[in-house]
Amino acid sequence: MLSLDLPQYSSSSELVQKYRILVVEDEDVIRQMIVLALEEEGYEVVAVSDGRSALAFLQEFDGATGQPSVDLVLLDVMLPQVNGLDICRLLRYHGNTIPILILSAKASETDRVLGLEVGADDYLTKPFSMRELIARCRALIRRQGFSASAPVSFRKYRDLTLYPKECRVLLRGEEVALAPKEYRLLELFMSYPRRVWSREQLIEQVWGGDFLGDTKTVDVHIRWLREKLEDDPSQPEYIVTVRGFGYRFG
Repeated sequence: MLSLDLPQYSSSSELVQKYRILVVEDEDVIRQMIVLALEEEGYEVVAVSDGRSALAFLQEFDGATGQPSVDLVLLDVMLPQVNGLDICRLLRYHGNTIPILILSAKASETDRVLGLEVGADDYLTKPFSMRELIARCRALIRRQGFSASAPVSFRKYRDLTLYPKECRVLLRGEEVALAPKEYRLLELFMSYPRRVWSREQLIEQVWGGDFLGDTKTVDVHIRWLREKLEDDPSQPEYIVTVRGFGYRFG
């Protein structure tokens, strides 16, 4: 049984008000208690109950960092569909450095070592107190904050990775040759995932306000990009047409 001994910290603390935590736990009571404790401390919390939902959420990423749009993952091991250790492995395999705190009833040294070896940053065994959970969350987020000031080295979505400093794009590990305007379009899209851009906005951002050509130039460059990036350019997964508005990425 978990202990709901909430720490007596101010929920308005600057330390926590900006951070978002993903809780992946299939037991309803435990998940609800964790969410309550974290929200009492001022964290923004997203909670899911199975591994597939967790992976789907973690596909969403911050265009500025190339990382999932959460600051910490609290991850149960025994989950439906995809277990916690496999989620850990997948995140680390794809280069995601988001802090992960495993929550597990498996308390043996072998289990703890395995969790850390597959990429978790910390391991907390059940039953645990909420006071200790909050303390570990604070420590992991603080530790991540010290390394977060490094400049962005890449942006990633699915099998596509863009390296801004090198003006280089890899698709499934293979370099893609892009013309300068194609690269600038893709960089803009990946910097603002899911934002819808009109043709006029893309012209202004990529070609400049003094461009005198036709907006159909955008459609031509989008078609070229799709031919280089998409498995099926007629059914794009990366650069999607939003009818009546323009284009969005992802």
